[in-house]
Amino acid sequence: MEEKVAVVTGSTTGIGLGVARHLANLGCNVVLTGLGGETLIDDLVEEFTRKYAGKTYFVACDLTKEDEIKTFCTNIFNIFPEGVDILVNNAGIQFTASIENYPLETWNNMMAVGLTAPFLLIQEFLPKMKKKGWGRIINMASMMGIISGPELAAYSACKSALIGLTKGVALEAAPHGVTCNVVCPGYSDAPIFYHKIEKHAAANSLSFDCAKEELFSTLNPHKKPITVQEIAELVSFLCTSGADSMTGSPILIDAGNTVK
Repeated sequence: MEEKVAVVTGSTTGIGLGVARHLANLGCNVVLTGLGGETLIDDLVEEFTRKYAGKTYFVACDLTKEDEIKTFCTNIFNIFPEGVDILVNNAGIQFTASIENYPLETWNNMMAVGLTAPFLLIQEFLPKMKKKGWGRIINMASMMGIISGPELAAYSACKSALIGLTKGVALEAAPHGVTCNVVCPGYSDAPIFYHKIEKHAAANSLSFDCAKEELFSTLNPHKKPITVQEIAELVSFLCTSGADSMTGSPILIDAGNTVK
């Protein structure tokens, strides 16, 4: 993957950061974007520059705003005029509440970051992928896009819609050598899951680590967390020639949760 250009949203922490590191380790030039203060961002760019052969850039973007997404893409095209080879739409918002108590503003932000932003980024980057005859689009959903649970209606709606977007893009892109898949992780050792651990710890007077161990041993059939590394390796595989014929697929990495 040397000299391939990869854009990973939500890549300053968690799964996105793990994916960005893995792609950089394989030789990609990487564009990071996500939340974080100046020190965090500077440290990440310094780390990537020191560790990996490819170039690393941080390009800021508020994924809730269409105009900022357009500017973000323009900035990337200024750096890489031939466009992006790999787009990983990883950024997302997690918020749980019952339907009657769910804030509309949170719903709108969740859909903006988790669904509209991927749509707009694909719209911008896909044409140059088609022109080159190669590209990889990987959307990050969740097993909750396939199943659901109490207080997860909004999150499931967003992730289910992302799976639908993936399928449509895959069919349009297939004749041009571009694949589009959606990864659906289960309960993983990533910050998006930490709020659930904190709630469990508070409710049961447990330390964070004890609550984490107890939760994962209960929730996952293999009694341990799905690691960020596992998810990153799956994303990287989807970028290889071994996945040339894999497209439009919702790919579960959920330790068997959805088959229980």
